[in-house]
Amino acid sequence: MDLNTFLSSVVAGVGLGSMYGLTALGFFVTYAVSGTVNFAQGSTLMLGAVLYYTLGVRFGWPMWAAAPLALALCAAWSALVEAIGVRPFARRGSESWLLATVALGLILENLVLFSFGKDPRGMPASFLTSTGFEAAGLRVTLLQVAIPLVGFGIAVALNAFVTRSAAGKAMLAVAQNRDAASLMGINVALVVTGAFALSGVFAGVAGILIAPLYTVSAGMGTLFGIKAYAAAILGGLGNPWGVMLAGVLLGTAESVITASFGSTWTQMLSFALVIVALALRPHGLFGRASVKKV
Repeated sequence: MDLNTFLSSVVAGVGLGSMYGLTALGFFVTYAVSGTVNFAQGSTLMLGAVLYYTLGVRFGWPMWAAAPLALALCAAWSALVEAIGVRPFARRGSESWLLATVALGLILENLVLFSFGKDPRGMPASFLTSTGFEAAGLRVTLLQVAIPLVGFGIAVALNAFVTRSAAGKAMLAVAQNRDAASLMGINVALVVTGAFALSGVFAGVAGILIAPLYTVSAGMGTLFGIKAYAAAILGGLGNPWGVMLAGVLLGTAESVITASFGSTWTQMLSFALVIVALALRPHGLFGRASVKKV
């Protein structure tokens, strides 16, 4: 593999990994607030891409109008997943929400399959995909630059939201001690629902951003969701910056493997690297072992 091919794969990998990290931030948010995760996160990413395509291409909406509505519907879907797939089981101390969220994701995929169709669709060329510049002999599109900027920008915005806004501080309070937060007058159930809705927005943004780079289909979210969860575990589920960085590392490694050995080896070697990394760092590359106080 020559230098230009390597650099090109790194650029593509950073963009792809940023979307893994952004989707994984949804896992972080729900885990931090409720101690649960939404395994329908991958299907939410798919929903964002499909809605964006449907509204923008089929119905001819301007993209600035299609994107907010798609994100709002992704947030509503994730809130519904929490209400019917997580809350009833979490209240009883059951971990059946694991299967319930997986099942809801599969239900959504099949609903989209019946309504959207099984054939993958490509997004039309846009200003971001057709405009670019030359860097070190590489052609870099504006979208490839925008994707990591948006991903890390959202991570920064999340940090500011949690530390400075009243709603964010309520999330922190619930994450630290649910009972104490409830005694302080915080509506814990509403905060948890809000965390799931926020995770849906993150997945929807990822779906919208990757839609122009990949074909849009009902099954596109499954593998993305698995890789995003791998990034969340690899980065340390309690560390938002670690989650984002792990997503970038995973995406970059995957892209370099594809360029070096071909797509046949991509999944095998990338997940093997994840297993090796977790064997060496069981709490994630950037995570820390939890300390139990007696």
